[in-house]
Amino acid sequence: MSLLIKNGRVVDPSQAIDDMLDVLVVNGLVKEIGKGLSAPDGAEIIDATGTFVVPGLIDMHVHLRDPGLEYKEDIVSGTKAAVAGGFTSVCCMPNTKPVIDNKAIASYIINKARTEGFCNVFPVGSITYGLSGDRMSEMGELKESGCVAVSDDGKPVNNSELMMRSLQYAAGIGIMVISHAEELELVGEGTMNEGATSTELGLKGIPRVAEDLATARETLLAEYTGTPIHIAHVSTKGAVRIIREAKARGVKVTCETAPHYFSLTDDAVRGYNTNAKMNPPLRESDDVAAIKEGLKDGTIDAIATDHAPHHQDEKDVEFNVAMNGIIGLETSLPLSLKLVTDGVLTLNQLIDAMSCKPSKILGLHRGTLAVGAIADITLIHPDMTWTVEADRLASKSKNSPWLGHTLAGGAAATIVGGKLVYKR
Repeated sequence: MSLLIKNGRVVDPSQAIDDMLDVLVVNGLVKEIGKGLSAPDGAEIIDATGTFVVPGLIDMHVHLRDPGLEYKEDIVSGTKAAVAGGFTSVCCMPNTKPVIDNKAIASYIINKARTEGFCNVFPVGSITYGLSGDRMSEMGELKESGCVAVSDDGKPVNNSELMMRSLQYAAGIGIMVISHAEELELVGEGTMNEGATSTELGLKGIPRVAEDLATARETLLAEYTGTPIHIAHVSTKGAVRIIREAKARGVKVTCETAPHYFSLTDDAVRGYNTNAKMNPPLRESDDVAAIKEGLKDGTIDAIATDHAPHHQDEKDVEFNVAMNGIIGLETSLPLSLKLVTDGVLTLNQLIDAMSCKPSKILGLHRGTLAVGAIADITLIHPDMTWTVEADRLASKSKNSPWLGHTLAGGAAATIVGGKLVYKR
């Protein structure tokens, strides 16, 4: 099977390519990149005029809710949403029911994604059994079964000794630890960022130092053990500063942020909008500025969605009891492209953060259009505009703060393993 992508602007940070080129795919692999390529007999031809042709986007932090919570999302609907958003690979977090803490659950996810999914799905196993925080999981078994990282995402590992031993063990077998950096004693019963807006709304706040303190602990543990760590969903200026300083000291720390942390402030909560309730919470304008600067100077390595689907009944309740989280797979690309439009990032930097670096951090062997590479490719239309409408979203859940908003840019086509799986 052959596929020829013609007339597109090929942007591949892994090879320092940014040029008007054609891409030839044969048998699921990149065969050739160049100008004026000819299509083999029987090849499918895609006219990429007006689009960016980039290594397939990778979301290293999603919640597919499968198994056990399929009323919110499942592997089929979640991967359908992913390819509509331009993602060729997603990494699913372990807070399912049951938790991804054993080979059977990891194998179920991989097999279902292979037979029914629209894109690559890489499971993330748990650091501790059942996300209990008190007993380390069998990380070796999880890695052998296909997990690309371990995390207790949704919960921090409060026990510092256990976290340190987990880092050491994970480094020994070559699997990344992803930290949910949060000091629960400081979070308490908080439901949004602590500040002027929380005071005005009469909602108990979560101080930014809850994230900062936990981030500092993680970087110090990584420094002490000499092992790598990845910090999930960075949202505060303090966390950005701590990670920047740790990197300057040579600490093996990487991190991610999400589009809502550089696109919204806690003002979005006004009106007690539960679609603006998440964890960590939306912060303030100086935090947003710090997140953008962190992306610009490379302190923040990756952009992930933290796609967290919830049923409408779990959001249409009082703010204090509403579930945390928003969907993001289908809105991430246009929100992130705005960083380029606004001059925060170059297009090369954006693709690096949404494809190349996630692949490198997790060792996925993707995020490149090099000859011989797996042909995971995203075509991005930068100028298209579209309105976020609930009934047109592929995700089962509709908990997005951008419902009714018109966004610019999106996926024109998504190719997974040389197969066209989505075309707008």
